[in-house]
Formats: sequence, C-alpha cells, structure tokens
Amino acid sequence: MIGWTIDDWLTAYEHGETPLALLPKLLRMLPGNDTAWIALVDHAQLARQIAALDARRPAGSGFAGMPLYGVPFAVKDNIDVAGMPTTAGCPEFAYVPSVNAYVVDRLLEAGAILIGKTNLDQFATGLVGVRSPYGAVSNSFDPAYVSGGSSAGSAVVVARGLVPFALGTDTAGSGRVPAGLNNIVGLKPTRGAFSNTGVVPACRSLDCISVFATTVDDAKTVYAAALAYDDVDAYSRVAPAAAAVQSFPLNPRFGIPIQPEFYGDRQSEAAYHAALGQMAGFGAQCVPMDFALFDQVAALLYEGPWVAERYAAIREFAETQALAIHPVVREIIFRAKQFSAADAYAAMYQLADLKRQADALIASVDALLVPTAPTHTTIADVEADPIRLNSHFGRYTNFVNLLDWCALSLPAGMRADGLPFGITLIAPAWGEMALASFGVRWQAHVALPRGATGLPYIPYAPSMRAQKPNTPLPNTVRLAVVGAHLSGMPLNRELTERHAVLVESATTSSTYRLYALAGTVPPKPGLVRSDDGASIQLELWDMPLSAFGSFVAGIPAPLGVGTLELADGRQVKGFICEPYALSGAQDITEYGGWRAYRTHCAALS
Repeated sequence: MIGWTIDDWLTAYEHGETPLALLPKLLRMLPGNDTAWIALVDHAQLARQIAALDARRPAGSGFAGMPLYGVPFAVKDNIDVAGMPTTAGCPEFAYVPSVNAYVVDRLLEAGAILIGKTNLDQFATGLVGVRSPYGAVSNSFDPAYVSGGSSAGSAVVVARGLVPFALGTDTAGSGRVPAGLNNIVGLKPTRGAFSNTGVVPACRSLDCISVFATTVDDAKTVYAAALAYDDVDAYSRVAPAAAAVQSFPLNPRFGIPIQPEFYGDRQSEAAYHAALGQMAGFGAQCVPMDFALFDQVAALLYEGPWVAERYAAIREFAETQALAIHPVVREIIFRAKQFSAADAYAAMYQLADLKRQADALIASVDALLVPTAPTHTTIADVEADPIRLNSHFGRYTNFVNLLDWCALSLPAGMRADGLPFGITLIAPAWGEMALASFGVRWQAHVALPRGATGLPYIPYAPSMRAQKPNTPLPNTVRLAVVGAHLSGMPLNRELTERHAVLVESATTSSTYRLYALAGTVPPKPGLVRSDDGASIQLELWDMPLSAFGSFVAGIPAPLGVGTLELADGRQVKGFICEPYALSGAQDITEYGGWRAYRTHCAALS
C-alpha cells in the first residue's frame, strides 16, 4: 500500500479488497513521531468514514460516480475537517470546526477517505517547512535539507508514498516549491477553481488550494473531483467550458528566463539546463525572455502592502496573542503596520498595470518554464538565515497568484548530490488542462521513479477508471489503440491534440495476434484477427466526432481503422492491419501488448 497510486488502490478494490480491510492496516503502518503529520484520524473516525462510504455505494454498482473510492488522502492543517482541530501550525490558535471545508466534502463525495492533517509553516507563511512548533519537516530524500513549504507535510507524505495525494494551499508557491524539492507533482489551480470555504486564509484574495501527487494523472483526477463553484465563497469562479479541452501544440513554445537566478547553486543550475536539453529533445522550443517584469510583481507580495492581508487574516489573534506566533512569522506579518490604505490602493493600481504587460508577454508563448525552486538549502542554514534564504525559494513562484495564473510543478531530474530538481510550467487562468496534458507526456518522457518511493512511473491515466462508462461520451467515437498511440508513446499527441479523453485500459477478445511491423517510424505494431489468437492490451479513448475524420485520414498504410472485439464482448473502432504487411514482421503476441514488448526491447538495448 505504501507508494500506491490512485489507480493501484482502485485496482486492489476491483480484485476483491475492501476499504475496511486495507485502510486500518495503512493507518497502523504510519510511523509515530513523524513531523510531517500534525494529527491522524483514529480508528473510530476511520471506521465512520468507511461506513459512510459503504452506505453511499449502491449495491452492484462498482465505483460508479466515485472516482476516488476508498482512496486515502491528507490535508494541510489550515483546511477544516469536522471534529479535528485546525491549528494552522499554531496550537494556541486551534479550533475544532463542526463542518468540513467545501473541498474536503467534494473529495469525500468522490469516495476518498481522509487519513490525517499535515504540518506546515505557521499560518502558511514560508516556503521552507521549518516554521512550525510541531517540528521542522525534513526533505524526503535527505533529512538535513528543507522539504519546502508552506505545505511541507502534505508534499512529504505523498513523496514517501504514505498517501497517493494530499491537499496543500498556495499563495506564493506553497503548492509548488515542496513538490519540486521532493520529486512529485504540484498543481496550483486558477484562483477560485477550488472553493476556499473552510480554509484559514493567508492572503484571501490570492489563496488557492493545491494538489500534490506522484503523477500528473492522479493530480488530474483530484482536480476533476474538487473543481466546483461555491456560492458561499466570494472568490469562487465557474470554470469556462473551453478550459476542459485546452492543450498545447505538438511543439510548444515555452518562455524561459533570459538570465536565470540560482543564487550560486551550481547543482540546481546544471539540473535546470539538463531539463531544458530534454525539452528540446522532446520537441519544445525554449524562448529566452526578460523576467524583470515578474520580479516587479513578486516584490508587491512581501515588500508591499499585500503582507497586510496576512495580518488581516489573523488580526484578532495577532493583537491578543502575538507571542504565540512563531518569531519569524510574526516579524513578517507585523510588517503590515508599515502600510496604509493609500499604499494598498497604489499597489493595486501598480499590479493592474503590470498584469496587463505580463498577460501580453505570456500570450507570446504557450507557457512559461522555470525552475520550481532555484536552489536547495539545509535546515540548519535556513534556521540561521530564515528570511533571506526563504525568499530565494520564491523567485519563480511569488508572481503567479498575483497575476491570476495557474501552474504545474513537475519532476525533472536529480541533481549530482542525489536531491531532486523540479520545473514549473505557468499558464494564464484556466490553463490547467493544457499544463496537465503536456505534463503527462513529460512525465512519461523523463520516467523518473515516483517521489521518494523508488517505485517506477507507469504511464496511465486513471481518471475514468472507477467509472468505466460502457458508452462513449456524447458526440465522440470510442477508439481502441494498441501501439504508438498509447499514453506516453510517440504518437499519443495525435489523440490529445484532438482533445480525445482516455477512458480505460482494456484487452481484446482472445482472437487477435500482434506483430511488430518492419521498417515503421516510429515503431508500430499490427493487430490481426486470428483463430489461434490471444488477448492484447489496449487503451480506449473517446475522440470528438469533429476530429475523427482528420485522424483517420492521417493513418498510413498498412494500418487502418476497423471494428475490434473486446474481452467483455463490446465492439469498438480500432486499429487493424492489412495481412500483406506481416511479411517480415515479428510475432509479439506472447508479450500481451505493445508496451510490454517495447519495455523488453529497451531492456536489451
């Protein structure tokens, strides 16, 4: 169970396991005295959640309507969970809410099971994970180094595989920096995409709930479950319909800093340039840009009156119990007293002008590509120089929320010292799906082990697995792919660029044989019906009818599209091969599918 993805949990349940059997066992496996956690549910709380889940599941329905059925998760301890204290990293501030945060209810309705609440930089003020009376949260790769913050605990429990996903919050990079420093995915949605009802605010006008996972596919699944308009939250927004089908072109253009700053950290600098090299090999064009404009925006967050929003969020507590606040956090928040209302309005006008310029700049590329964190620092060094070194981590994150953009932090490689390095893609509001679609391809390309688990990354999008609809989505064609169009394979872009949606992994009936065709670039298989065949692994995608014609027109001989029979008797459109092409082809039926065969070939090379 340690290191399982969402799909691993669902697969276990499909094979007869139950939440009642697995989740108490997981809870017993979680280590004690772990600074990543502030509180775990007890066994009685867990049993109540499981009973509520079973009561909502109609008999014989599988997991229909519950894409997170029985999947454990964690939340940062500035997010309310009914009956559990919300501390925001400050014991004296703690209160016990009677209702869940809106987003927690969304995830519970999707079938997820809450395991615990995680540690953070107090009042979500910090990017290092050490400003907490509950203890510093160590990096999942080297305990001497910071985990990043403020969502430190949420990132680390995911990186260590204790839960497949966790919620953080992000005001200045707290949902991205700890992802980059722990080799996981951090998705910072558009402001208002997730409701903030039931969240202790840091800067209410900028705050976003964020998602940590070891795969982009898992982050997408959680995003889909949490996305909703909440009329109680004044900052909640309705996602435009077009947001769900956004994607980048095959060879995207990414804006990169013309003079990137690494604060003397040569290992992070080398890792970043290595990632840019991989991007170029992946077909992306990196366009150097002057980032001075973004530095001006970032300066407004902590050097300008926006810090007053942090003070306003806890004003009553700060005025009566100032000494209960962590000294570094107190120093930052109490800077608010330097600013007047006139200063705040002047900064708002300045931001409006800068945003207009920034929107024009980002419109010239498909996204920005930056280091998630330009350096990595030990806990001892940060504690000796807490404010200056903390500020380094926000160099490429602080401006994003002010500009109302979204971002996705992705694993990119390992530094020479064995610490992970991440990159972040930044897009305008509601660009999450474009970022995620590219992120899936990127993660399959770099193929790093997931988090700190050492477990391999296996390309697969689980977002629809729990539902497995038997009929195509409206105005789509269900298409079976068996080779180079599989997720993570070279031609998968021909599906994603047409806004096709991955539905499930499946198999053919046992009447097919699979061949590796000779002389095809990229390598392709041929699927042929046969009386002495076997079941072949495939993926089912729903492609818009409007795009299906151009897709079929681009399929080169000897391949074509016909009708395939699946193991469960369904018939779908899929790739077939002309028999003449089998001359000189290698029969690879024994491997059970193209992915397994290509993995075998890679192992021999």
